[in-house]
Amino acid sequence: MRAAIYCRISRDRAGEALGVARQEQDCRALAERRGWEVVEVLVDNDRSAYSGRPRPGYQTLLCLLKDGHIDVVVAWHPDRLHRSPRELEDFIDLLDAAGATVETIQTGIIDLSTPSGRMTARIVGSVARHESEHKSARLRRKALQLAQAGEVGGGGTRPFGYETDLVTVNEAEAAHIRAAVDRILAGGTLRGVMRDWNANGVRPVAAERWAPNTLKRMLLRPRLAGLREHHGVVVAEAVWPAIIDVETHERLVAAIGARTHTRGPNRTYLLTGGVGRCGPCGAPLYARPKADGRRCYVCASDHGGCGKIRCLADPLEGYVVDMMLDRAAEGRFADLDAVPGGRATAMAEIADLRARKDQLAADHYVTGDLSDARSFRAASDALDGRLASARARLAAIDEATAAAEARASAMTLTGRWEAMSVEDRRATVALLVDEVVVAPAVKGRNFFDPGRVTVRWVG
Repeated sequence: MRAAIYCRISRDRAGEALGVARQEQDCRALAERRGWEVVEVLVDNDRSAYSGRPRPGYQTLLCLLKDGHIDVVVAWHPDRLHRSPRELEDFIDLLDAAGATVETIQTGIIDLSTPSGRMTARIVGSVARHESEHKSARLRRKALQLAQAGEVGGGGTRPFGYETDLVTVNEAEAAHIRAAVDRILAGGTLRGVMRDWNANGVRPVAAERWAPNTLKRMLLRPRLAGLREHHGVVVAEAVWPAIIDVETHERLVAAIGARTHTRGPNRTYLLTGGVGRCGPCGAPLYARPKADGRRCYVCASDHGGCGKIRCLADPLEGYVVDMMLDRAAEGRFADLDAVPGGRATAMAEIADLRARKDQLAADHYVTGDLSDARSFRAASDALDGRLASARARLAAIDEATAAAEARASAMTLTGRWEAMSVEDRRATVALLVDEVVVAPAVKGRNFFDPGRVTVRWVG
């Protein structure tokens, strides 16, 4: 008799596989007593049979049965094999076709070739399913209770900015987070922060380098503002200290959200994204390198433009930047209009809408009341729309604030320009330059002609 041993445990937080090792030891002893040849040991460690996640070991077991390579399956208990009646029925059909049997340490031989044996297996499977569902319900309720109390929900990898107890602030990482938030609210970019962190050895918790989405998710977590989430809904103030305050968190969400919904231009060009404009038709200029690889701006007919403008990027950008630095050195950006107000009003509206949305979710989702799902979705979508509008207004206010601050400090721009990243240079140009209009080239002038360029400054 050729035997395959199958071992599984649902949770192994330590990752030491001690539970499946004990199962294997008992199953090997059983096979030895029966005189069976163990041809395969299949293990699914830290894998639930209830969750529906793939179980590679179990799938291999099915293949062995289907191909006729084994005569008996040995497991510690039937619930190690299945916790789903549907899965059990498929397993019974496969065993019947293969002429194989099952024996477990706890229940002995399960003869699935007879009606009584199949009835026993189905009863055991139903009991295991009930146990899993009951346990799942208890765990969900406990998780909600912990969340509503603002407490830590469990283990896992520590979040960036906090120690392994998930509560104590890691001050070195927190300092990087605060600096990154200030930089983004001042007009900087996520990619600029990511590049500098990677270059300076500021590493994420579970990887060697930051990726754009990883950095974005980390910075947008309500946890950083001392807020406790449950299924994406803020349900309480957390027991751990905040790294940034709630107002700063909302401003960050608004700023990143406003930029996320706008397709970003090629970041190696300073005048894309609507800054560069075609003189004849007013369409935005696009980054489109020439065949020899030189960077170039064009009015693209395939994007609705007239197609009459083409200009090399290096001399155009150099001309605009020189003018901008000269104006900054002369203090000509500092006397523009004051920043518009309204941040307090926008923040109050956001706080009210978010509280209403969280309460709606708590009433109709977190507590499991989905009897009127259509009304819940309509109310949630309406609040989402108003929240997006309020955050867009907040982002506009912060952008205006950043522009005013950039203009106020523009006299020091010349000394900082060379050390700035491409992303931060683009952000600075966008804050100080309204648009750069490029007229058609004059025939016979095979060189950069400043007379083609009109720069309009912000304000």
